[in-house]
Amino acid sequence: MASMDNSTEVNEFRLLGLTDTPELQVPLFIIFTLLYLITVMGNLGMITLIVLDSGLHTPMYLFLSNLSLVDCAYSSAVTPKVMAGFLTGDKVISYRGCVAQMFFFLAFGCVDCFLLTVMAYDRHAAVCKPLHYTSTMTTRVCAQMSIGCYIWGLVESAIQTGFTFRLSFCRSNVVHHFFCDIPAILALSCSDIYINEIVIFILGTFNVLFALTVIFTSYLFICIAILRMRSAEGRKKAFSTCVSHLTAVTIFYGTAIFTYLQPSSSHSLDTDQVASVFYTSIIPVLNPIVYSLRNKEVYNAFRKATKKMKVLLSI
Repeated sequence: MASMDNSTEVNEFRLLGLTDTPELQVPLFIIFTLLYLITVMGNLGMITLIVLDSGLHTPMYLFLSNLSLVDCAYSSAVTPKVMAGFLTGDKVISYRGCVAQMFFFLAFGCVDCFLLTVMAYDRHAAVCKPLHYTSTMTTRVCAQMSIGCYIWGLVESAIQTGFTFRLSFCRSNVVHHFFCDIPAILALSCSDIYINEIVIFILGTFNVLFALTVIFTSYLFICIAILRMRSAEGRKKAFSTCVSHLTAVTIFYGTAIFTYLQPSSSHSLDTDQVASVFYTSIIPVLNPIVYSLRNKEVYNAFRKATKKMKVLLSI
């Protein structure tokens, strides 16, 4: 058996990207650029709206602003490099760049996961215990929940990234993916990845089971409370909110489970790429629409901001 010293040291990785077909490079660049611009403008616009409008300074919108920030962050960890690859054809990423990309993507993805969970609990408190809502979801409690999401995201990402890059890479430096994702990097290792698979499974299972248990338990009680409402219009509006949230949760967790919580022998890297496009580019675009733009309070705040802007421009 070859010793570790005889292994080829990898200083950089070459990302294969989504396709090598020359005719598709420009169209894909345009598509990803538009998606990224919509993601940044939509989410940063939402944060700005929440900050400027005092009527939106509530727990729900505090979590929404954090979700928007995280969506921008984890999309930015991947998409700009993908866009540059389409435009210039340079799909090489340094070893340190790969480490950084994986760390930030995993960190913000995990934060996103738990923010979705916290948002479900917030809605449960608002719908099921409206009289105690202000005393339950205080500013301090909301801040602690948000900070807890960030801390756990950073800790888990440090563990996952550390375990991944402790491995020796001696087979190839060609990553069969459009960014440095764990399954694609593990496929290049000539070390035993059994421990890595165990770590991924344990952390991933904990995240998914804890988050989904909280989310579905919260919505179970929400649905019970909604069915007790006398107003048909109120029930319809509340159910619509639940369906939108659960749809986004299903997409997010479905792709995460499909990508990470299966043995490496069952992985299809081509299929993983398709799933990855959803949670790197599609979900960050959808979240402002699903959680915010359909909300009447946000729409009214947007109208007020637009009127103020028109007044300022007319001066």
